[in-house]
This record gives sequence, structure tokens and C-alpha cells, in this order.
Amino acid sequence: MPDLSTKYLGLTLRNPIVVGSSGLTDSVDKIVELDKNGVGAVVLKSLFEEQIMLEADHNIKKAQEDGMIYSDYSETLDYIDVHVKEKELGNYIELIREAKNKVSIPVIASINAISDMEWTSFAKKIEDAGADAIELNIFVMPFNLENNCDTNENMYYNIVNKVKSIINIPVAVKISPYFANLGKVITRIEESGANGVVLFNRFSNPDIDIDAVRTTVADVYSQPTDIATSLRWIAIMAKQVKFDLGASTGIHDGAAVIKQLLAGAKVTQVTSAIYKKGPEIIVDMLNFVNDWMEQKGYNYIDQFRGKLSQSETADHNVYERIQFMKYFSEYK
Repeated sequence: MPDLSTKYLGLTLRNPIVVGSSGLTDSVDKIVELDKNGVGAVVLKSLFEEQIMLEADHNIKKAQEDGMIYSDYSETLDYIDVHVKEKELGNYIELIREAKNKVSIPVIASINAISDMEWTSFAKKIEDAGADAIELNIFVMPFNLENNCDTNENMYYNIVNKVKSIINIPVAVKISPYFANLGKVITRIEESGANGVVLFNRFSNPDIDIDAVRTTVADVYSQPTDIATSLRWIAIMAKQVKFDLGASTGIHDGAAVIKQLLAGAKVTQVTSAIYKKGPEIIVDMLNFVNDWMEQKGYNYIDQFRGKLSQSETADHNVYERIQFMKYFSEYK
């Protein structure tokens, strides 16, 4: 029987299927169920920097309205700010500790970061709670037209530098594809000290209801076709960097897992497929990978990982080709 184990961020996983940060990993019971269905590791639901900041700001404004704060230098300001942060962090640390006591698979904490402010001190407490690694889900909003590309990109490197300076556990960075020079950004993240990068995070997207004539939210789940963007960049970067590459978005079956491994990924993050079909889908995906490896004569994953990365495939240009002209020019 093929060995599906893999190394990711220096951790040994029994297989390359990781449940991504989501509501699927926000309680110990859910994590235990995922473990029973064979997942290789879990990334906990993110601790949101923005949410903590907004809650602290809301509580401070409420206290001001109720007459509890009499000046901008009131100690109540600090009390509210610290109280909110400690409450959120305390709940998160408890989740880490309980999960580590219940399962033997790696438990990766997740911080959704938008700045390099003092929240980075949370990372040390997360490490002390027993997390095996931290995934920094970073997205600096590009909507501020006053900021240039360098300003936005430097925020990513600063966050990684700060977190790596205070903890010893591995750090992965989950990013979006929205950069002017994505390949360069990925190499700079590696130079900043990260142990891996996850391509890519998934956002809430807007939509418009033309019947009600109002804005709404697009489907929150990924589709199988969404794999294309991460597959392209996993393959391009597989031999360009030394740190680990994780693939995310559009991974709905065992075939998608194999594709990303062939492109060069160390792990594949799955969420939408589990939301749609339940944690049992993990078993189906693992069985598919196992059967495929047996059919191809592979005993372990490293025998084919990266076999179809850009530098290894015969058609090096396939991952950089954007236009359809070559394929459709003969059709009238």
C-alpha cells in the first residue's frame, strides 16, 4: 500500500490533505471528526486582527456614550482594549490546548492579519499553547489609492519578520494572487523567514441582484475550476523557492489533490468540498490518491511530487500561456 505521508513546515503529516481555516475547524468536536476521517492536519479558524480591533473600538465608543470615559487619556481606554484582546486570545488558546489533547495530527493556528501592529505578540502565546505552526493569512487592502505597491508589499514582509523574531514554531503565509509581481513577492516572503506559503486565500466577493436591484454576496464556496490559478503558480514556483508550497482553493476531489502534488505542492487545503459533502469526502479523496499511486507504481509521494512543475515539464510555456489565440485562431 502506498505511503501517503508528507513533510510540511517541518511537520510529518500522514497525508497531504489539510482542512483549511474555516468554520470546519472552530471547535474541538469538529476537529476530532475530521481526524477520524483521516485528514493530515487542520488549520484552526482564524483569529481575526480586524475583528478584535473593531470590537475594541465599538466597546470604547459605547463606554464614551455611557459617560464611562471622561478624557482621551482615561485608563478605561486601555482596560477595554486589553480586555477585548485577552478575551479573544483566551478563547483561541483554549481551543488550541483542547484540540492538542484530543487529536494527534498537527494543529496549525491561523491569524488573519492586516497590519504589523502589537497583535504580533499573540503569536508567542499561541506557540506556548501548543500550536504546531502558525498560518498568517495576510491581506493588505489594495483599495487605498494613496499607497503604492511597495508600501503594501512591505507590510507582508514586516509581519513575517516580527512574528518569526518571537516564536520558534514554523510559519506559513497565506496570500492572494493580487500582486503586480507575484513571483517576486513569494521569493521575498521566503527571504523574510517564512517556512512556507499557501496559494491562495479566498475572499468574500460582491455580486448584484438585478431583480431586487441591490448588492449581495457571491457564492462563498469555491468551484472545481477555481484550481487553475493556484495550480499555475504552484507549478511556476515549485523549483524557484526552497520553502514549502501549499495549494488552496478549488480542491474538491482526489484528482485535484494529485494535480497539485504533480505541480509541486507539499499539501492541499480543502474546505468547500467538506462543507458540501461532509468530512467523509476526505476518505474518498485519500482512496482515490492511493488507488492512483498503485496504478502508476508510486510507493510514496516524493516519487512524483513536482513531476509536472514548470521546470520539469516538456512544455515550459504552458503555465505562462495566457492568451487563447493559438488554440482558437483556426476556428472561423
